[in-house]
Amino acid sequence: MTRPPERELPRFSVAVRWVHGVAGVLVLVLIATAAVLYNSELQVLVGHRPVVEAVHVWSGFALPVPVLAGLAFRSVRADVAELDRFTARDWRWLRSRTRRDGTIPVGKFNAGQKLNGSLSAGGGAVLLLTGAVMLATDLAPLSWRTGATLVHDWTSLAFGLLVFGHLYHALRDPTAMRGIRTGTVPAWWARHEHAAWAAEFDDQPADDHPAEDQRSRR
Repeated sequence: MTRPPERELPRFSVAVRWVHGVAGVLVLVLIATAAVLYNSELQVLVGHRPVVEAVHVWSGFALPVPVLAGLAFRSVRADVAELDRFTARDWRWLRSRTRRDGTIPVGKFNAGQKLNGSLSAGGGAVLLLTGAVMLATDLAPLSWRTGATLVHDWTSLAFGLLVFGHLYHALRDPTAMRGIRTGTVPAWWARHEHAAWAAEFDDQPADDHPAEDQRSRR
């Protein structure tokens, strides 16, 4: 007898995936152009510094657009609210050395993803503000622009590390990548990685030991 296929759970809406995709492309463009602007060897190799600088500036100002446009959709607002909600379970997850074994029921986003979202939003706001000050040569005094440049440089470095850390963890989990690509994930993955969220589809609360419960049902 053929075993029925594993049920798929809807994880991300089309609007959420578009916001994530467009913002992600803009961030990668910003990192690539920043690398050229700050590395003399890359500048010689690529050339066209004014063009690279213009692409960097306009990509930076465009970055908030997909996020703000996405807020018109209920699914995007719901995910933003979920990312912004830290609970006692999230702090417990962060302190645990066995956080990925499924013993702590996790909602739609784990605490690491919530931290990444908060730091990305904060870092992006700082970069946008300092970038605007750096460009305001006729409005901002030299001391402001010097300070803004220093903050912009160091925040860019931290932001870049945050992005590469996000990519590293994402690439280690092909199923999670599939979720943001297609919008759905297998129920077995959801039960292990996000038990509290998966339980919402079963109309039953996730217990404190979903991994043990799963083993007992085999």
